[in-house]
Amino acid sequence: MEIKTQQLLFALMMFCAFLYSSCTKTSADIAITNKPVVVGYLVPGQPISVKIYQQKALSDTTTYGAAITGLALTLSDGTKTVALTESAAGTYTYSDNSILVTGKTYTLKFTYQNTIVSAQTVMPAKPQNYTATNTTINLPTSSSPLFSTDTVATTFRWSNPDSLYHIIAFKNDDTAPYQINSRGNPPVNFTVNVNKTAQYQMQFRSFNYIGIYRAILFSVDKEYIDLLNNQSGASSQNLANIPTNVNNGLGIFTAMQADTIKLTLTQY
Repeated sequence: MEIKTQQLLFALMMFCAFLYSSCTKTSADIAITNKPVVVGYLVPGQPISVKIYQQKALSDTTTYGAAITGLALTLSDGTKTVALTESAAGTYTYSDNSILVTGKTYTLKFTYQNTIVSAQTVMPAKPQNYTATNTTINLPTSSSPLFSTDTVATTFRWSNPDSLYHIIAFKNDDTAPYQINSRGNPPVNFTVNVNKTAQYQMQFRSFNYIGIYRAILFSVDKEYIDLLNNQSGASSQNLANIPTNVNNGLGIFTAMQADTIKLTLTQY
């Protein structure tokens, strides 16, 4: 089924912003300090939007570095090239998303400080035949043996004949999610990397909140997987080495497609 994914894409962009804009500007990093940071996701059905900003010091508490304004961004699918418009400071958009088609290669290009910055990505196929064995899940209490074992709450399956990369993002739609256990402060929304598989078993203990969740299956490209895999090792010492597919820049420019299943989580 079709869904709106703006909120989740914003969360993904925030994640990328944290990783890239936190690079410390030291003498060791002098070669990258002037490179722009690109954050752009192409999703059919969503307006095309790319954010360009500067790096910032670790002591800076803002999410993004300073916006880079006045650029002329173009997006090409190999046969057609369109110009993005700066709709807000450092945010460049194009409203007609009919250019986004499965299987096409997209090239983003602009000039910054007399240097051409570019990135490429391929639009993966939309997930097909996405199902879950259970969509209404009664979660056991944290004292129950089911909560401390690998007992499966639901199994997600989809077709993946071409071995595409996938992630599943879990987004809670409640205004005040209720935590059902006392194990610290786990995140309400989270993402699992299911790589090139065609199914994923979700255990009871993986859920820490009750309410309505969207389990959003994204087909993604390798550049996003590389960034996701780097998340656990990110620190102020290695942020400069975070993967990027941007030539003469940092950040990520990638494409994805999604399908969703709604889960209702209760506790008995």
